[in-house]
Amino acid sequence: MQPFDLLIHNTSEVLTCDGDWRGKAEAALAPIARGSVGIADGKIAWLGDDVPRGAVTTATKLLDARGGFVGPGFVDCHTHVVFAGDRSDEFEARCQGRTYLEIAQAGGGIAKTVRATREASTETLIELALPRLERLLRHGVTTAEVKSGYGLSVDSELKLLEVIRALGERQPVTLVGTVLGLHALPPGHPGPREAYVREVIDALLPRAAKAGLARFCDVFVEQTAFTHDEARACLEAGKGLGLLPRLHVDQLTANGGAQLAASVGAVTADHLEQVTADGIAALRKAGTVAVLAPTSTLFARARPYAPGRALRDAGVPVALCTNLNPGSSNSENVALALGLACVENGLSPAEAYLGFTRFGGLALNDEALGRLFVGGPADVVVFRADSYRALPYHFAINEVAHVVKAGRVV
Repeated sequence: MQPFDLLIHNTSEVLTCDGDWRGKAEAALAPIARGSVGIADGKIAWLGDDVPRGAVTTATKLLDARGGFVGPGFVDCHTHVVFAGDRSDEFEARCQGRTYLEIAQAGGGIAKTVRATREASTETLIELALPRLERLLRHGVTTAEVKSGYGLSVDSELKLLEVIRALGERQPVTLVGTVLGLHALPPGHPGPREAYVREVIDALLPRAAKAGLARFCDVFVEQTAFTHDEARACLEAGKGLGLLPRLHVDQLTANGGAQLAASVGAVTADHLEQVTADGIAALRKAGTVAVLAPTSTLFARARPYAPGRALRDAGVPVALCTNLNPGSSNSENVALALGLACVENGLSPAEAYLGFTRFGGLALNDEALGRLFVGGPADVVVFRADSYRALPYHFAINEVAHVVKAGRVV
């Protein structure tokens, strides 16, 4: 066996998250009691409880877990990390009783962030985003999806996607780009809404796809955003260019968004606070991953919480995210999202843990993410706690001790 570059040892257990996710969540965690993780050349070289002879040499670095548990790097599968501006005034307004929808209809919300983001330079946007990504990393996130959507013009959206690419080269977290040109109607757009939709379809998507700036195409379907027909036209065009479909749906109102996601073969349907039983059944049949954002529901005071229990009982894979953004979830706190997912979305601790690991990988259409297996990426988190159950239980407290990215302690 090739000598290890790094050995993580003295654990309570190693959660590989490599079991059958279609069954019981606890079984899907596939733990190795008091296991160790051997890493070589940035990959998982060995998993087990009895280190092979000769695998540890004087050159092998040892990482003592001190009795904590170990698992895959977290996958934050829905974020809006790149933005400028401040919306603390809107937070104050919501605390005084105004709704997210009311604020958006009055010209605030996404439009306010768009104005600030358009005015910011590329380097300013990078400098603003780097600390956010560092905080995600400290919470155990080793891969994050990042959306555009705060430019809302062809050139501004492409600038944001290029910022996302640049950020991926400047810090350890792997970033997956999503083009979200249909996030909101752009402030000050000179023509009718149909003209903007055509700009996104005919200009933005082809240029983003040709430049390899995104894996996904996303649309926000809501009263203040875009219709089913507009979303379908955009996502079908994206699919033709190799961009996989995702959707923001059923967040503020029940609008049949889950059924739309299923009908277009979306990889994910995100938010789902208002999803119906028919929508849940459609997601199950289509194999679409539900992505819940419990910190957003809390922050935006936009009850109810998404029915995580009903989704899981129906057999829908449920991923979790921070939905980090300036308006409805200004938080990088993965631990808070895990706790809320149990307390408010009805998930078990094991299901919540899978939501930021194995199911997060499925939400990014990448089977290698969010699990530990020989030959797989050495993205690993060492926790201070001795059980995953402590993460939602020690409410909103970060239990991450060490993060390993591509075999390197970061």
